[in-house]
Amino acid sequence: MSEDENGELGDDWAAAMNEQGEGSSDDAAADWGDAMEEQSNAESQGKADAEAMSFQELEDDANSPESEDINLDVILDVPVTISMEIGRTQINIRNLLQLNQGSVVELDRLAGEPMDVLVNGTLVAHGEVVVVNDKFGIRLTDVISTSERIKQLA
Repeated sequence: MSEDENGELGDDWAAAMNEQGEGSSDDAAADWGDAMEEQSNAESQGKADAEAMSFQELEDDANSPESEDINLDVILDVPVTISMEIGRTQINIRNLLQLNQGSVVELDRLAGEPMDVLVNGTLVAHGEVVVVNDKFGIRLTDVISTSERIKQLA
């Protein structure tokens, strides 16, 4: 491009910008200024609101009188899985694949030892096997305290 062509392109560009901005450049600048002022006012109002907020002091739930009136109705219909565990053992896959009907697997519990009662995989009690109406059941002999269950989770 020659120097004349660059000059003409520059003049055309300037003319187009002037046409587009005729009568609206002052309005656009005013609108822009108003928008900036509104944003500034909103930010300062938000900071003032945040500073004016006060937070309620948290109380220890164990000592509050409301802790005695805990509403358990919310969770009473939540399903859980309860299971009884006679014992456990570890064997390698070779021995596992050799098991068939009539095989005996030795467990880590002695005969007469209480079974573990698990709720969703968490130990909650110990008990002994009973038969009720031709079905197996378990009589709880020892219930694990809440503090002991929390220690097991940690």
